[in-house]
Amino acid sequence: MERGSLATILKSEEAMQLDWTKRVNIVKDVAHAPSYMHHDCAPAIVHRDITSNNILLDVEFKACVSDFGIARLLRPDSSNWSMLAGTRGYVAPELAYTMRITEKCDVYSFGVVTLEVLVGEHPGDLTSTLSSSNGENTLLKDFLNPRLSLPMAQVADEVAKVVMIAQQCLDGNPQSRPTMQHVTQQLATLKTIDPSTSTRPNYVI
Repeated sequence: MERGSLATILKSEEAMQLDWTKRVNIVKDVAHAPSYMHHDCAPAIVHRDITSNNILLDVEFKACVSDFGIARLLRPDSSNWSMLAGTRGYVAPELAYTMRITEKCDVYSFGVVTLEVLVGEHPGDLTSTLSSSNGENTLLKDFLNPRLSLPMAQVADEVAKVVMIAQQCLDGNPQSRPTMQHVTQQLATLKTIDPSTSTRPNYVI
């Protein structure tokens, strides 16, 4: 796609074009893909490698999830055991000891990407902070890209809600993470979409 990967853009000067509204909209776009795969496909599909490198942006900064090379069908008559796969820093921690693939693995990866969009780089230790009770004492400014001006009050409220969603997705207990369907419903309540942008579907490519 025209602008390449989200990872590349976040590391370049082009990232300065991503204001807070665009960043929230990117998170919304990305959420649609795993929600569709988990809840509208039969059997459900787990992507297993949702990362900023596998998210592509078009000229309007609309995001699509790509690279299904290690995606896995979830079959109800199978235990869904698997070799550990995915990208370090995005893989759900429980996979290291259970080796069992579930939709909640993608939910965790989505949480990491969500923080990355806001912070402007891989969130690193913030992921473990948010997955524990210590995350309650973390300030909103800790999640915001320091290269950008602080968001105005209304947008700041939206960004704060996105951070809360990311925290839920990064819960150390996979059963406590929301479904991607619930995530998209939460994100749909945010009012930051620019009505002048394209309305084409942005699930997967």
